[in-house]
Amino acid sequence: MWVTRSPNETQSDQIAAGLHWRAVAPPKRKTGGRVTPAGTTPTSKRSGSTPTGTASAAAGYDSGRYTAPTARYDHGSPSWVPVLMLTLFIGGALLIIARYLFWDSNIPMIIGMVALLGGLYTATKWR
Repeated sequence: MWVTRSPNETQSDQIAAGLHWRAVAPPKRKTGGRVTPAGTTPTSKRSGSTPTGTASAAAGYDSGRYTAPTARYDHGSPSWVPVLMLTLFIGGALLIIARYLFWDSNIPMIIGMVALLGGLYTATKWR
């Protein structure tokens, strides 16, 4: 809504009265700021107890924030996983092709589709 301003009326007066003379986005919230207390550095120790046996205690640094434990290293899949995956893919494709070339029933097609889906499932487990 466009409202003319009088010379003695300020924008804050119009806003308080519910009359906006111009559509303006509200001011953005301030984000960020100081994380560490004033006068400290991230490497200096804070006062307080540090849990024993943690990596931060060994390094001499306690950030005050929760740090998730690191995941154990996964050594990868066994060597038979990619072999099974490729076997299921190739076998499923051959069964689907063979259904169109040699058989009139849908059983090879169903078995081929199940083999392809099994190959896809095995592919998701390959690390």
